[in-house]
Amino acid sequence: MRKMIVGSLLAIMAFSMNAQTDISLFWRSDSVQVSEIFSPEGDLYRKVGHHGPAVENDYMALRIYFNHSGSIDVYSKQKPQLELATAHWYPTLEMQAQGYGCDEYKVGSTVGLGGYNLWDGKEVIKLTATEGRTASVKKIKNGAVAEMLAKGIPYKNKKVDILIRVTMLDGQREAIVEAFSKKGGKVQFVTGVNFHDGKELFTDEAHIATWGRHPADVSKNPINIGGGMVYKPGTLEQKKVTKNAVMLISKPCKHYKTKVVSAGEKEAELNNAEKFTNYVKQLKF
Repeated sequence: MRKMIVGSLLAIMAFSMNAQTDISLFWRSDSVQVSEIFSPEGDLYRKVGHHGPAVENDYMALRIYFNHSGSIDVYSKQKPQLELATAHWYPTLEMQAQGYGCDEYKVGSTVGLGGYNLWDGKEVIKLTATEGRTASVKKIKNGAVAEMLAKGIPYKNKKVDILIRVTMLDGQREAIVEAFSKKGGKVQFVTGVNFHDGKELFTDEAHIATWGRHPADVSKNPINIGGGMVYKPGTLEQKKVTKNAVMLISKPCKHYKTKVVSAGEKEAELNNAEKFTNYVKQLKF
């Protein structure tokens, strides 16, 4: 049994070497792709395409919400392909019948899959930008990057600037999600993975894996989706399992990093809880 699992994981990893990446950021008013968008008020959730900057590989797309939430949402795929250029996060039912993915993941009031908030020692602090917010995307030599910079966030009687960066590298199924304190010194970051009722949950000192059906939103027929994360346990002050998320609170720092991955039951490889959890368990930095 163990040989079969290891063999399957190696096959999945080898197959993933064909993955490529892409970026997407545009105003809903004209759908023209741009590299950067700035808002003095810090909230363009309803004016920017797919509600914020997005980056994708063959297996998933991630978007950072252009508001104060600090949340990251997932676009699930049925088969390995790049889709944002044509689907813009919301493919038609006809496109879905032809093999396109869908927005099946529901973030709600959480940070979603690997998003970031702050911790002041007592409660979660949202990334409320009082001095503007900038979204940007770019292609790099071996992948693609989406970023969100929030400036002037009130935190512990001062103001801090926080940058969230999502990096997808060609040949890797996972995304690297980082948070930086660019101004204001060390902070405590909050990140994690959310879930819903009926989920299956695995967590150890370095991994989180959830599997289950998210509530119906864009999709009329919600599917089981996996959300996974690998992190460095020595960087944590505490870890909490709440009613809707596994929440990680970092030690005071200027930089925090995790890797995240997602999959759905309609894809060919990581299409059930056992396969997905076993995949997440072997992830390392």
